[in-house]
Amino acid sequence: MTLPMSESDGPGRMPGWPDVRAMALHAESAGLDSVWICDHLVSEPEDGPPEGVLEAWTILSALAASTRRVTVGTLVTCGAFRHPALLAKMAATVDGISGGRLVLGLGAGQPGLEFDAYGLPGDARLARLEETLEIVAGLLGGAAVTTSGRFHRLRDASLLPPPDRRIPLLVAGAGPGALRLAARHAQAWNTAWHGAPDDRLRSRLAAMARALTRQGRDPASLRVTVGLSVTDPDRPPDELARVIDAYAALGDADGGLGVDELIVALEPRTERSLDRLVTARNLLA
Repeated sequence: MTLPMSESDGPGRMPGWPDVRAMALHAESAGLDSVWICDHLVSEPEDGPPEGVLEAWTILSALAASTRRVTVGTLVTCGAFRHPALLAKMAATVDGISGGRLVLGLGAGQPGLEFDAYGLPGDARLARLEETLEIVAGLLGGAAVTTSGRFHRLRDASLLPPPDRRIPLLVAGAGPGALRLAARHAQAWNTAWHGAPDDRLRSRLAAMARALTRQGRDPASLRVTVGLSVTDPDRPPDELARVIDAYAALGDADGGLGVDELIVALEPRTERSLDRLVTARNLLA
């Protein structure tokens, strides 16, 4: 599940670290597999004014130290926010704190207030993401990276100390460019946000299958994650269970890709909503 990070995520107030920690520990004790956070400088709800948001990587470090079993990840970090060598260093450190439970989710970002207000480079977003992926993947893979790219220059740069393992990269997005980058560089891909499986989702799965074919890659080598939006926490648990079960039925008929993991965004992100999700999951056991 995604954790509360901004005012819109919770019961009408800005969450703090105690709220995030409590939700993560509740999710872990309830048997969920992973917890995820967004990465923004400001939150921009579709139907409201800008809001404050917690800083992603500070929170992620605390989550890595506070949890014991669940995967922790970013959904997603914008590649333009940090120098890729710094990002790789941060990821290696958080992965070490967690004992090898990090998934580094990356995306191109969305044009909006945070790019304009904070002077972040919002041009050529896919090209920037591709260069970031190449550098981060090289550094996390133990290579000494030398590149004179369009946006970054490195000369014989390495991560010291190196990470204890190859940290998996997740790329999020649905456009042709994002699919190409995920198929070329990532170990996991996310498409969001969705409800019950529909033609829109099936079209995206089929498009990713084609992107993998163009890269000469086995579809089984890419972990497919789907962001599932649950905006009515009072819906009957059996109805939600049927939605979850429908994802398990996706497979060869939908372009050769099944769904490996649902990342649920609850609204509101409260322990009561989480308990209803767990009840729905348990109906499938």
